[in-house]
Amino acid sequence: MLVLSRKETQRIRLGDSIVVTIVKISGDKVRVGIEAPADVLVLRDELEARSIPAQSAAANAALAPLASPAALPSLQRSA
Repeated sequence: MLVLSRKETQRIRLGDSIVVTIVKISGDKVRVGIEAPADVLVLRDELEARSIPAQSAAANAALAPLASPAALPSLQRSA
């Protein structure tokens, strides 16, 4: 696990398309904003057990081709 310290308005980038912004820090609470593509399921951990099955199935189906070894570019060694 990577643990980072951030101040208000600072951002963390996850890959090319997800940005996490620290919106506000007040006492023991932190308000976090998440920018992600519409096909990425963003879900609070405590809601995972009550997750809407149709959304989870749709998100998994959308990501399945990315997890396939066929989706990875072939690696070529330069001489």
